[in-house]
Amino acid sequence: MNLIFFIKSVTADIDNYTIKDIPGSTGRLDVISRCVLSAILGKDSFEKNIQIWVFLDRYGTFIFNPEFLNNKIFPKNELLFSDYFVEFLQSYSVKEKKYFKLFSSIKVSKMSIIEAIKHFRTLNYNLYILHEQGQNFFELLNNIQGKEKILFIIGSQDDEFLKSKELLELKIPTISLGNQSYLASSVIRLLKLHLLAL
Repeated sequence: MNLIFFIKSVTADIDNYTIKDIPGSTGRLDVISRCVLSAILGKDSFEKNIQIWVFLDRYGTFIFNPEFLNNKIFPKNELLFSDYFVEFLQSYSVKEKKYFKLFSSIKVSKMSIIEAIKHFRTLNYNLYILHEQGQNFFELLNNIQGKEKILFIIGSQDDEFLKSKELLELKIPTISLGNQSYLASSVIRLLKLHLLAL
């Protein structure tokens, strides 16, 4: 199974970054950090056949594919990852190479999230939007587990993107993990837990 996660943030802003207050000084980039780590880290190493695309309105589109990342030097806790990712974004925005060694294998795309969704649809990926009002994931689990290519759209932190006309026009099935609200990173872990159980 090939599994891809899309996560979008309109709020991430590193202009006033301080490691002493990552949530408050980065526009909640810590949420993105947790999602990336939840997606690509397995029990003892990187996951196989899983990647996460991060869409940051202010900075661009970044692809974390474990196939190209260095497990020995990759920061595996939220604090370190956030700090290095901020350094990467700062370096990337001014085209410096100082911090590129650690994250040199992060792929950068010019595609917007809508363009990327359309791209993966042409590659025959089965797309799903995660939302509390969607169809019960567990009722669809057997069917979804039978798919070879799956892409989950977690959406923006404020859910405005999930309500956007351009996304709704794509008529992507919406699924839910239940009535309980979960952090985006917990959603990713739960999806992995159930889909990779076999």
